Amino acid sequence: MPNDLPIRKIIHVDMDAFYASVAQMDYPELKGKPIAVGGGGNRGVISAASYEARKFGVKSAMSGRLAEKLCPQLIFVKTDFPRYKEISNRIRKIFFDYTDLVEPLSLDEAYLDVTENKLGLPSATIIAQKIRARIFDEVGLTASAGISINKFIAKVASDYNKPNGQKTVNPEDVLAFLENLDIRKFYGVGKVTAEKMYQKGIFTGKDLKSKSMEYLDDNFGKSGRYYYQVVRGIHHSEVKPNRIRKSLAAERTFNENLSSEIFMLEKLEHIAEEVAKRLDKTKIAGKTITLKIKYSDFTLQTRSKTLPYYVSDRAVILETAKDLLYQDKLNNSVRLLGISLSNLNTDKNNSKIIETNHKSVSVQLKFEF
Repeated sequence: MPNDLPIRKIIHVDMDAFYASVAQMDYPELKGKPIAVGGGGNRGVISAASYEARKFGVKSAMSGRLAEKLCPQLIFVKTDFPRYKEISNRIRKIFFDYTDLVEPLSLDEAYLDVTENKLGLPSATIIAQKIRARIFDEVGLTASAGISINKFIAKVASDYNKPNGQKTVNPEDVLAFLENLDIRKFYGVGKVTAEKMYQKGIFTGKDLKSKSMEYLDDNFGKSGRYYYQVVRGIHHSEVKPNRIRKSLAAERTFNENLSSEIFMLEKLEHIAEEVAKRLDKTKIAGKTITLKIKYSDFTLQTRSKTLPYYVSDRAVILETAKDLLYQDKLNNSVRLLGISLSNLNTDKNNSKIIETNHKSVSVQLKFEF
């Protein structure tokens, strides 16, 4: 490992098929059966799928209609976010018994820095085992975990022995682990980027590591430096207990495709109202308003506008969204619209809200993981 990097003990805990597992726990008759959370009806999109359903190719973000074709015996259940939040809060209380350095990513996953933990345990691997055991005993669900020296590697490792397993990547094993890793397993490499890397002969971490910083910058832009560093085990991001919200959004999927902007305006009014309510509840505002459009062929388009001041007012959000809708011709009929605010005033230096009306060196480490 590079000898100038801080060696931390990071755990990434990821609940196994969380929404689906909660449904199977609450309704025992669903255990062992292929279920999908959400996705019911002709227009539904799946939020989560049980492992029994995943064997048939069913996965999140898939249309319910396609999922049913892949798995005719699929059982659809409704989402229950109050219940998920309740369970998530119980799980987080377990985390805090071991460390205050807990960074939730969502309701079902979090990073924990246990370098210095409340129980004084020397092994992050043992801590992860204890946490997973307590989640199972006290909550009734299984979790998987990844343990390593930074958040990037811990997150990659947590997916290795799913479900109900864990993997530790010790400091001395990091570079070999990353070199052997399929490029698709690198967190931050999506489907499009993976295809581009394949075309350039990059299939594994070793292939990626052979490329210079200049090459990666030229071919992958701003992400080039990120790829250059993470394949060498360099990832400086710390576990942040108080993650700063980067955006706030609301969206709606329609029962029927909409083909005219006129019919979309009423929908945008409701969406803008929901965004404004969430902004008021969280006491934040933003400058950049983005309109999300998903067409009937599932292609996605976004249109954004950055204002010179922070807004949280419904009327301003709605009018800006309308302008964005009329900004360009629609490519097709529309199945989903969404409005989001980013460039928020959550930065400590941006607290005022304006309201309106309308090198690698080998080192020996005695560090128990």
